[in-house]
Amino acid sequence: MAATKQSKENDPADIVNQNAIHIETIKKENRSQKVYTLFSINPYKRLHILTNKPMTVLEKKPKPAFLRTIHMACLEPTKKYTHPQTESQEIGWISRPLIVSDRSDRRVNWSRQNSEITKYMDAAWRLKEHTEPRLELQPTRLN
Repeated sequence: MAATKQSKENDPADIVNQNAIHIETIKKENRSQKVYTLFSINPYKRLHILTNKPMTVLEKKPKPAFLRTIHMACLEPTKKYTHPQTESQEIGWISRPLIVSDRSDRRVNWSRQNSEITKYMDAAWRLKEHTEPRLELQPTRLN
């Protein structure tokens, strides 16, 4: 008797019951579904726009809002957002120097200084470069 009850429960439902279940499922989906009819360009994705054919004449000018969106998409992240969006952006987010560099400050700027010895050695190296011929590497033949 227990075996017959299990077989009836495992049998597929008849077509009318399957149709009722299907209709109920569709009604539930339609209640929670939101239909979008207004579409726009994702401003955070770079666009690759193809040009028109050379002999075509543009009749319509693009809307200013569309142009602003395109220009905003091409900006670098520091100009788009106020804070970094990912951990990778945190490295180097503040790229401008913390203090203004003063080239006349001798404590932090070490310009090249020449003494008598360095001037002599610079002249000696220049003379050596002009007088000695360069060694050209000869290609070797493999037999």
